[in-house]
Amino acid sequence: MSIQDYRAFHRRSIEDKEGFWAEQARMIYWHKDFERVLDFSRPPFAKWFLGGETNLCHNAVDRHLEDRAEQNALVYVSTETGEQKSYTYRELYGEVNTFAASLKELGVGRGDRVVIYMPMMVEAIFAMLACVRLGAIHSVVFGGFAAENLAKRIDDAKPKVMVTANAGVRGGRVIPYRPLVDEAMEATGHPPETVVICRREVDAEMPQAAGRGMDYADLRRKHEGEEVPVEWVESSEPSYILYTSGTTGTPKGVQRDTGGHAVALTSSMKHVFASNPGETMFTASDIGWVVGHSYIVYAPLMYGMASIVYEGLPIRPDPGIWWRIVQDHGVNIMFTSPTAIRALRRQDPEYMTKYDTSTLRNLFLAGEPLDEPTSRWAAESLGTSVRDNYWQTETGWPILSSMLPGLEDEPVVAGSAGYPVYGYDVRLMHEVTGEEVPAGERGIVAIKAPLPPGCMSTIWGDDERFVQTYFSDFPDPEMYSTFDWGVKDERDGRYYIMGRSDDVINVSGHRLGTREIEEAISDHPEVAEAAAVGVKDEYKGQVVLAYVVPKDGGKVETDAGRAELEQSVKDIVDRKVGAIARPASVYFVEALPKTRSGKLLRRSIQALAESRDPGDLSTLEDPGTLDSVRATGPVRK
Repeated sequence: MSIQDYRAFHRRSIEDKEGFWAEQARMIYWHKDFERVLDFSRPPFAKWFLGGETNLCHNAVDRHLEDRAEQNALVYVSTETGEQKSYTYRELYGEVNTFAASLKELGVGRGDRVVIYMPMMVEAIFAMLACVRLGAIHSVVFGGFAAENLAKRIDDAKPKVMVTANAGVRGGRVIPYRPLVDEAMEATGHPPETVVICRREVDAEMPQAAGRGMDYADLRRKHEGEEVPVEWVESSEPSYILYTSGTTGTPKGVQRDTGGHAVALTSSMKHVFASNPGETMFTASDIGWVVGHSYIVYAPLMYGMASIVYEGLPIRPDPGIWWRIVQDHGVNIMFTSPTAIRALRRQDPEYMTKYDTSTLRNLFLAGEPLDEPTSRWAAESLGTSVRDNYWQTETGWPILSSMLPGLEDEPVVAGSAGYPVYGYDVRLMHEVTGEEVPAGERGIVAIKAPLPPGCMSTIWGDDERFVQTYFSDFPDPEMYSTFDWGVKDERDGRYYIMGRSDDVINVSGHRLGTREIEEAISDHPEVAEAAAVGVKDEYKGQVVLAYVVPKDGGKVETDAGRAELEQSVKDIVDRKVGAIARPASVYFVEALPKTRSGKLLRRSIQALAESRDPGDLSTLEDPGTLDSVRATGPVRK
């Protein structure tokens, strides 16, 4: 195949949407065939596979029992608790039915909501699959999330039941859930009728949470061995709600449908991730984020693969743990974030080659712009292909990818997110005029509606907010805004994502993208990671400040070493971006503040630099990183 084949494949998905997606829909099981492929009679809302009845749990579990019952479905590895266990499709079927019977006893049925507030333990996945088996709607909230924000999500979803755990463990530190759950229960106006508690062997007790607690071990003993028939739901019925992280006020609940979700994810395993049924996928993320929903749970299982479920950090017990998992379980496809790879880049390079990773065909990275130095280092260290892709919680699966039919033999261009994925009519729009910009010019990445199957259908309970948030930035009311800057290469049509549209620094009228500056700094041989922010300046409007994590922290402990590295960082920005982007100051920190999903909190860094409130920090991975920023040099006012 060639790039011409890719272009023909993509073009058909845009020009013959109904014919194209009718073919892709045959990759899943339909209890009742759909009557229409697409209903776009009420733009920008799209309904896919109308009248069709299916079930996510049946597609992920039941339908594989005939051909692959004894094949591994889930392989659970926790370096936090030392637990490791594999579940075949037959065993997964039993566990999910037991959990479904337990929820059914508690009154959970079609259309009911269940909040799942869990660490990375297999019971969380059993609960997700049990919900969709019953036709219920799950809403997973990242385990350990602040009580106030958990309460907001409970108020919005109004769940009948919450499933939680006695504790989470991160970096060896036990995080008791009892205080968080109790506080959330007191703060919410719509507490669930029952809280199901999955206990684990860690040093944390969680008796009857807010007087509603039930021990899942008791429910499991009562219902073990029971079988619960799947609830066949119409394609457009909601499957889950996932709230976007870092929201303020009322959270945005991304609502996903059922049929379109199943078709898009199953097809993506073949066309985007170039995998095969029976192979093993390791997605190093968390089920609290969209990547975990899509590529730990649903997509690999619906495609008949084994999915690695990992609880732990990439550097614990040592920085080779991921590659040991790849070796021990014969991982073929891996998916993680650039942030995680940058963390490994700071470690001893011998860990990257200590284990046999020859089974690994492709390492996929997404979640934030992938800089060229990180991409190159990972590819060279592992001796495997590193493939960027770009998408959002809202879309549920990739918008751009460097692996698609016809691109298999095309060279990977580090720093590029690749080409539009089939079904996505991608445009670049001018931020002021709202008109499409030509190749070579930077614009806001937009998608012409209808959004393809698998994308959000609306915001839970608020259609108007869905339209106002995503379809009101441009004159064309059918143009969805990603809020990200991008540029299309004039020569080969590849796309480059430049960062959020609000991640722009305005120096003396020159608009500079934070990613361009950060990528230049990250290319410095002594730099592990960098963040660039614009802060107010009386004369220039804004100036650039750079916060840098050095590979060797010892060097910046002396004034001379710090001054030398600061100067060389400024020089590399001069060379690669231009003097206008030269940082006014460079501050050295041990780590950068990020959310638990790996996104850099530039706004919080900027706020601290300008002596302002850093805002909502409920998603902050490590509060100590902000203290490090506070301690680095004078703030500007």
